[in-house]
Amino acid sequence: MPPAAATAMLGRTAFRATAVATLRQPVTSTKTGFALWWHRSREIMVGNVPVSMSLAEVPNEQPGSEAFERFLDQEGLPKRELGSIRCLVDGPEFFSEFDRQLAAANKSVDVQIYIFDNDDIGVRYARKLAAKSKHVPVRVIFDDLGTNTAMISPPLTPAPKGFVPPDDMKDCLQQDSEVEVRRTLNPWLVADHTKLMVFDNKTAILGGMNIGREYYSEWHDLMLKVEGPVVGSLAREIQSAWRKSGPWGDYSGFFPRRTIQWPEAKGGETLMRLLRTDAAAGRSEVLKAAIAAMRASRERIWIENPYFASDDLVRAAQEAARRGVDVRVVFPAENDSSLMEASNLATARELIAAGVKVYHYPRMTHLKAMICDGWATVGSANFDILSMRINRELNLAFSDERSVKDLADSIFLPDFRRSKRVRMKDTESSVAPFAELIADQL
Repeated sequence: MPPAAATAMLGRTAFRATAVATLRQPVTSTKTGFALWWHRSREIMVGNVPVSMSLAEVPNEQPGSEAFERFLDQEGLPKRELGSIRCLVDGPEFFSEFDRQLAAANKSVDVQIYIFDNDDIGVRYARKLAAKSKHVPVRVIFDDLGTNTAMISPPLTPAPKGFVPPDDMKDCLQQDSEVEVRRTLNPWLVADHTKLMVFDNKTAILGGMNIGREYYSEWHDLMLKVEGPVVGSLAREIQSAWRKSGPWGDYSGFFPRRTIQWPEAKGGETLMRLLRTDAAAGRSEVLKAAIAAMRASRERIWIENPYFASDDLVRAAQEAARRGVDVRVVFPAENDSSLMEASNLATARELIAAGVKVYHYPRMTHLKAMICDGWATVGSANFDILSMRINRELNLAFSDERSVKDLADSIFLPDFRRSKRVRMKDTESSVAPFAELIADQL
């Protein structure tokens, strides 16, 4: 995209994130501003204190047990719901399932995404959604800031000959279609990092992937296919985001909600828990559950995440390794962010010093997953302050033995084998400490 066009596009995004967001979402904007100030100030303080300042109770219950789940209930986390999950590893599995669900939907298709890129894959799926909208109601929400900043950077794979990327994905989605499109506003430049699709209010797909070339064929990533009654709550999440992204914003709560029919249990489902980060709503459930699970773990903590900059999580991993837990962390060998690559080196150095096994995956892994003993969480949340305390995020947590084993077998064990063990000498970098200081605020 030419520099002048990119500047104009980001200028419009900034206008919507300030003036438009203030008018449509005055309550959200005010709460977000206060939360942003508090969390960033807290991170500066915590990051410069060499000991854990957490006053939270250390659970006695082992992650994966029913007693641990009851502990999370007592801590005020959302109640568990019945459902079933299946791992969709990398672009071929996710996009193939997206195609199947899109073709089979006969009542509704709802898509909430952080980045709806304007590359050839983004345009391909915009056209598929447009075609579907002639027969079934289709709604798409994309994050304004995330999508427009992604459009400036082309993917590694060259575009097909003659391909011309569109300047606006909202216009592209609505061209010759009945697709309803809304942008998620970004008060104080806070993003909605959620990736969630719901088909006929019966099947959902959530996780770390956006719609674009990187996720289709370049990066390692993970989505979960979800079915069962829990899909009703996921449909409600999209419904809430849709209403808030509309012209009435915060005032939409005064209007009637669309009725959502919860899917019935078919047998064989297990219990799982939806976790949110939402600064404006005072929700940091992803962090709260992750810290509890890491502090209570006795056998293993396996983490794969591209951006590991949360001091709270780093210290929880260090403490676990020092008490003899098998703590392993997988980073990408080449991160899409130079800053975060340097910051990860600083984090790796701290982790290795505490006895954590750190690995470099051979290409970019954008995957966000963790197993603590018999408990696991997967979703959109990175291990940084943005995902843990500020941006809107959506994770799924579960203790079902078969589901946790499937995650270990399909992701962690193969990725440990593919990855190179990082040694202390590999973390030497003159810029890493400075990058880590900056990353603490990202």
